Amino acid sequence: MSEQAAQVRLKLESIVKAFPDRSGNSVVRAVDDVSLNIHNGEFLTLLGPSGCGKTTTLRLIAGFEMPTSGRILLEGKDITPQPPNKRDMALVFQNYALFPHMSVFDNVAYGLQTRGLPSKQIKDKVQAALNMIGLEGLGDRRPNQLSGGQQQRVALARSLVMEPRILLFDEPLSNLDAKMRVQMRSEIHLLQRRLGITSIYVTHDQIEAMALSDRIVVMNKGKIEQIGTPEDVYHYPTTRFVADFIGRANFLPVTVEGVQANVARVSVLGRILEVPARFEVSPNAAITAMLRPEAFFLRQDESLPQAHIEQAMYLGNEIEYIVTLNGQRLTIVDNDPRRQHMFAEGQSVGVDFIPEAVHLLPE
Repeated sequence: MSEQAAQVRLKLESIVKAFPDRSGNSVVRAVDDVSLNIHNGEFLTLLGPSGCGKTTTLRLIAGFEMPTSGRILLEGKDITPQPPNKRDMALVFQNYALFPHMSVFDNVAYGLQTRGLPSKQIKDKVQAALNMIGLEGLGDRRPNQLSGGQQQRVALARSLVMEPRILLFDEPLSNLDAKMRVQMRSEIHLLQRRLGITSIYVTHDQIEAMALSDRIVVMNKGKIEQIGTPEDVYHYPTTRFVADFIGRANFLPVTVEGVQANVARVSVLGRILEVPARFEVSPNAAITAMLRPEAFFLRQDESLPQAHIEQAMYLGNEIEYIVTLNGQRLTIVDNDPRRQHMFAEGQSVGVDFIPEAVHLLPE
């Protein structure tokens, strides 16, 4: 990231948002002491399951909710008390929120018109925005004459035309079918990289988050579990929750046989390995080793630990196996394009793995 991009554009300081619970006798912290720096030009994603606080955090940033405590600073200025229309941000909604009685052009122009810009300037800006997202020539159509993907582009153009300092996305692709989601994901990624606009994106889709983000903020029960690049949160999760939520994971109980210079010696599936310990561990401690499904190999080799194949599913670009090994069920993914056959359900086969892929988690 460049020096300019490393500058903090938006800062959240100890943000808390509490709501009364259903009984009315206590409160629930939907956002619980969240502090976060968003850098200039960064694409940052708030990721987590339903109810984790990600959408409430976005609404606090946008100004639709006021924090119970804490501050929000935009380029060093405290904007916590400011209403949404004073924050110089634009939000792309999940349901597009287009005016059905207005043309595409008028939908995109609406925000500029409320600012009182000259009509010639509005026309030029709207046309440039429509061209940017591939909707040139469709300005006269109504939203109901467009596909879902085209409507999402209109919603994106309406936000971009305002030239906001921060662009906010509230699960913008969740109403699209799978193929269109992939296409729009790619378009948003390319557009954000080209414009360099600071973006905050909310989703529960892990693949979406990894494909789009410079950094991912994984949230759980109102708190931040981990902040990191897509590679960090996938390969080096700091908690079992993150490991289980980002992609798929196999968890193997292991005992630490020795520790030296932050390297733990552990036994994994009968092999003694030295694995970096990213947290404090003690000899003889019981901890967990994580291995992603793609880190395993199945081989017809009797010298390897033998697993029983319970299920084998051919998925085209990969084969997914569910196996049992020493009483433990493992998910194994074979994406070797050279393999022309599947191991059969009920078959016994040797299990090997990539030692460097072993990641330790605290118990």
